[in-house]
Amino acid sequence: MSEPKDNRDLLEKIVDAPAVALEKTLEVSGEFMQKLPTNNSLKRVGEFWHNLGPGLTTGASDDDPSGIATYSQTGAQYGLQLLWLAAFTFPLMAVVQEMCARIGLVTGRGLAGNIRTHFPRSVLYTCALLLFIANTFNIGADLGAMAQGMRLLTPQISAGVLVVGFALVSLVLQVFTPYERYARYLKYLALVLLAYVASALLSHLNWHEVFRNAAIPHFNFVKDQIVLICAILGTTISPYLFFWQTSQEVEEEILKGNTTLTSRQHSIGKEHVKSMRTDVWSGMFLSNIVMFFIIAACAATLFSHGINNIATAADAAKALRPLAGDSAYFLFAIGIIGTGLLAIPVLAGSSSYALAESFKWKSGLFNTLKQAHSFYGIIILSTLFGLAMNFVGLDPIKALIYSAVLNGIVAPVVLVLIVLIASNKDIMGEWTNAKLTTTIGWIVVALMTIAGLAAIVSFFY
Repeated sequence: MSEPKDNRDLLEKIVDAPAVALEKTLEVSGEFMQKLPTNNSLKRVGEFWHNLGPGLTTGASDDDPSGIATYSQTGAQYGLQLLWLAAFTFPLMAVVQEMCARIGLVTGRGLAGNIRTHFPRSVLYTCALLLFIANTFNIGADLGAMAQGMRLLTPQISAGVLVVGFALVSLVLQVFTPYERYARYLKYLALVLLAYVASALLSHLNWHEVFRNAAIPHFNFVKDQIVLICAILGTTISPYLFFWQTSQEVEEEILKGNTTLTSRQHSIGKEHVKSMRTDVWSGMFLSNIVMFFIIAACAATLFSHGINNIATAADAAKALRPLAGDSAYFLFAIGIIGTGLLAIPVLAGSSSYALAESFKWKSGLFNTLKQAHSFYGIIILSTLFGLAMNFVGLDPIKALIYSAVLNGIVAPVVLVLIVLIASNKDIMGEWTNAKLTTTIGWIVVALMTIAGLAAIVSFFY
């Protein structure tokens, strides 16, 4: 009989926590804020937010529950030692996603459509199929993680009911919500990532140690750490992000009225590209700042108390509770649910874009189910297969390993194609890659090849 009361007490603390934090923040910063030109500042912030779109949601979806588990394990197992990876991977993933976005803007086609036009079909079909399988495994693991995250807050509801509920919510939003409203939902849902920043700030970080480890790279040449670094690269620079980013740029152009391929190809201008770059780099920065704070929070709490093995994001939340308090626990749990709701549509959608463009099916979230039934059919199948994984006894950790192996095969191949397309003047015209961008692109290809081989080797040994 005491459990409901305990839950109510916890809920009251949780509800009050944001207000208390906001009050303290305003108290400290009030004098500074008075000195700012409020109207102009708010206007600039509003304009900045308005210009964010596909880049923000793509970057935010990168921090899905499986990514959160990887970052949590990094902090728990090695403390702050690998914190530098947050800064190291930021420009790499931003350059890759900027290339993908630029390809979409300039060509008016999604990534799969461009690969189909300029490369052998066998390469495209293989990549699209492996992407579908990898994303389906990831969807299954993320649905299970979301259910476990929700059970941290509502333990009386069974995991099975929650898994089905989350799958249905995701499908209804993708299939039956108009694209303009759906894109807005995803954009605001990205703000849930700030929960991880807040949970880290509640963990009493040693900022001198945090910044020292963030700025100075160091690691040990041991198998576990090498595999973990490769896992971070794999979860940060993932194939599904490439396809989603490119196709979403096309969707945004269609939303603006450029419904034909020719009109999209002729609509690009300098301001357009500048706005896209701001969007992409902002989204990738959000993704990596969240990675930074998750590693730091788990290092400050779990690692420092000898808790070194975290299998899931829910494990990380439960372990944080006695060390960082109920507020951090609640924020971490909310983050698991919110990031899953953001990531699952991106995972299913990227598979659908890839397969639909590969086989020239009518595609795009701006279409209705009746207009693009094959496109939506792939989204439904991928989500339902992921849902079924949670009822056939497949361990979610194994699912993520399978997904990592498949991504390890797909990512380097797709990255090579991206760099070749973005560097081709006949395709990109005046918007072709700068030499530095191409160089960074090939560095990412090399790193992802190493990461992919490591993932494959770790699967067998």
